[in-house]
Amino acid sequence: MALELDETSALLKEVWTALNGAPEAMKRVRIAGAGSLPSVFAVSSLAAAAFATAGLAASEFIADLGRPAPGLLVDRRLASFWFAMGSRPQGWKPASPWNAIAGDYQGADGWIRLHTNAPHHCAVALKVLGCPEETSAVASAVARWKVGALEAAIVAAGGCAAEMRSASAWAAHRQGAAVAAEPLIHIEAWSGDAPPVLGTAGRPLAGVRVLDLTRVLAGPMASRFLAGLGADVLRIDPPWWDEDSIVHEVTRGKRCARLDLREAEQRATLTALLKRADVMIHGYRPGALDGLGLGADARRRINPTLVDVSLDAYGWTGPWAERRGFDSLVQMSSGIAEAGMRVIGRDRPTPLPVQALDHAQGYLLAASALRGLSHRNRQGGGWRSRSSLARVAALLLRHPADFAAPEFAPETPADLADEAEESVWGRLAWLKPPVEIEGAPLRWDRPSGPLGEEPAAWG
Repeated sequence: MALELDETSALLKEVWTALNGAPEAMKRVRIAGAGSLPSVFAVSSLAAAAFATAGLAASEFIADLGRPAPGLLVDRRLASFWFAMGSRPQGWKPASPWNAIAGDYQGADGWIRLHTNAPHHCAVALKVLGCPEETSAVASAVARWKVGALEAAIVAAGGCAAEMRSASAWAAHRQGAAVAAEPLIHIEAWSGDAPPVLGTAGRPLAGVRVLDLTRVLAGPMASRFLAGLGADVLRIDPPWWDEDSIVHEVTRGKRCARLDLREAEQRATLTALLKRADVMIHGYRPGALDGLGLGADARRRINPTLVDVSLDAYGWTGPWAERRGFDSLVQMSSGIAEAGMRVIGRDRPTPLPVQALDHAQGYLLAASALRGLSHRNRQGGGWRSRSSLARVAALLLRHPADFAAPEFAPETPADLADEAEESVWGRLAWLKPPVEIEGAPLRWDRPSGPLGEEPAAWG
C-alpha cells in the first residue's frame, strides 16, 4: 500500500503542478483503498491521481469563492472501476463498443491496430486493404503489408491505424520527441473584466455554462464531471454522429443537441452559444476549427473571458500534430502495448486493462476547466489550455506498476449508488462516485439520454 500511495502522490504532484496548483493544497487529499488493476503500468495510481486532481481543482474553486476549502477523499478502487465504465445497465445490454474488424493484426514485419468503429474509417481501411469487411479477409490482407507502410497508407487516406512501437522507438520518432518536449498541459491566461462565477455551497458550478464539442471519450468524461458539480452542459454533435454503445455512459447530466457546422446558419448558432458560454471543451485536431472561422483567436474575440479547454491525440507540435487518433492507437504508437506484450510474455499487443489515457485525460480536462474558472474569478480574464493523449501516455510510461500489489476485491452491490436512473434504454445503475468533496458531493440532475434531442440553446 505504501508504494501505491507513493506512486499516486507522485502522479498527483506532477499533474497538479502542471495546472499551476499550490503544493500545500494537496494536503487536503486523502486516498483510500488498496490494490491495483493488472497492468505493467501504474494505471490505478493514475486513476486515483486523476480524480484527485479534478476534486482538488473543485476544492480550490470553492475556496476562491470565499468559502472554507473542502477536503476530499478518493477511493482508489472505485476510481479504477470508473476508468472502465461508471454505469451498470440493469436487465439490458449495450452494443459492443468495437465493430467486427477493429483490433490488432500481424503484418509482414510487426503488429498494427485498425480503429474502424466509425463507418468512414472502416471504409478507408477496407479500401486501402482491398478486401471485404470480414475479419479473416482483413487479417490475410494485412499479413501482406509492412506495418509502417500500411499505417501511412491508411492515415493518408483519412483512416485511423497505428503500428506497434516500443517505447524506445517512439522516443526516437520525430513525433515521440515532439511530445516529450511538450508540457503536460499548455496554459495561456489573460486578465480582463468578467463577473465572478459564484455557484452555491453544494453546487459550486451552478449557473456555469459548458459548451461540449467532444466525442469519444476523454472530453465527455470531463463535461460529465463538471455536470456532477452543477454545471449546465450542452453537448453539440453533427447530424450524422452517434455512439450507440456508450451514449448512456457519456451523456449523464447533459443536454444534447445537433448542429451541422458546414452550414453558415448553424455555425452562427454555435457562435451565439459560444458568446454566452463560460467553458468550451473541444477535441478537434489543430487547425480544424480555424477552417470554420472558429480558431483560437476568433474564439477569444467572440468571448474574451472564455475558459477554452482542448485536447488532441498526438500532441500540438511535430509532424503528427494533425493526425487522427484514439486511446488504443496512442497505446500502440507510444510503446504501452509493446511493453505489456514483452513484460507479461504474451504473443500479441497487450494494452492497458482500461482506456486509461482517455479517462485520465478527461479528469485533467475537468480540472483545467475548474482552474480556468478560478483564474477568471481572481483576475476576470480568460484561459486557454491544451493537452494530448500522447502526453498522458508519456507520463504513464514513467510509472511502472507495483507488481506486489494485490488485485482489487470484486465489485459488489454495495459499490453502487443508492438510486438507479430510469433511462430511455432501461434501468441504469451507477457506481458510487470515486471522489467525495466535503459539502459538494457529485450528483447529476439529468439522467443519461440520446444524442441530439434538445434544441441548440442555453436554458
